[in-house]
Amino acid sequence: MDIEVVTEGLQFPEGPVAMADGSVVLVEIKRQTLTRVRPDGTQEIIAELGGGPNGAAVGPDGAVYICNNGGFEWAEADGLTLPHGTPADYKTGSIQRVDLETGAVTTVYDACDGRPLRGPNDIVFDRSGGFWFTDLGKSDGDRMHMGHLLYARPDGSLIRRAREGMVTPNGVGLSPDEKTIYVAETHTSRVWAFSITGEGEIAAPPNLFAPGKVLGPLPGYQMLDSLAVEAGGKVCCATLVNGGITTFDPNGGFEHRPFPDPLITNICFGGPDMQTAWITASGTGKLLMGRWPRPGLRLNFNA
Repeated sequence: MDIEVVTEGLQFPEGPVAMADGSVVLVEIKRQTLTRVRPDGTQEIIAELGGGPNGAAVGPDGAVYICNNGGFEWAEADGLTLPHGTPADYKTGSIQRVDLETGAVTTVYDACDGRPLRGPNDIVFDRSGGFWFTDLGKSDGDRMHMGHLLYARPDGSLIRRAREGMVTPNGVGLSPDEKTIYVAETHTSRVWAFSITGEGEIAAPPNLFAPGKVLGPLPGYQMLDSLAVEAGGKVCCATLVNGGITTFDPNGGFEHRPFPDPLITNICFGGPDMQTAWITASGTGKLLMGRWPRPGLRLNFNA
């Protein structure tokens, strides 16, 4: 797969969204911004978000909704930018809304049922206009929160936890028929597949020892980050340490495509045939582009 560097000098890019005008909107976690990258590689800051903007998606109103994890500490090693821990000024995580025309930022949610959001990470909208998102949690070196899968409406009228007690849930995506929600766990390197039974609801576990269908885990020491789904139903997960994209077949098996950064964090699809893939190489601060062998699933909303 031929790879093109679209732009570089980004400060830990994540959450790319292929826009209708050919640009890519993404977050820069370290810079704390929502940024637009034009096809020629020029960069434009849309909004200052604070904290740690992590995932992004266009909602039914044309605004961009952000999973903000509240922030990280940062280190530099071997030419890579590395996030870790929780900063001293951390308060909480949140879901933010950004008006693309004005750059205005509002906070839609920072808690669910009176419990604060710890580290919202990735987000996907369903056809009805509601969105699923993951809360990975935060760690201070001694303690790590359990994570959750949540569902919410963008107007602030509903937020609920669909699944509690997950281990670093990160990437989230819907199957083409929207009957299954996929959640990638970072530290376990596995992808959960939960059957959707209603608005923000998933099927009860069949028994104590089978809480859901699992894709993976990957062998050796590898970790999963955000994900995107192909039009044919395969699940493409950004892979850390063994930097690249691992594609899981829901019927079994996986394949790995390497990219030149151990911190590959996300992939999105676009273009007329949905076979243009944009990949965030976060450790080196680059946005990459290549021709994917199969079309990606078109998202429900764009701007």
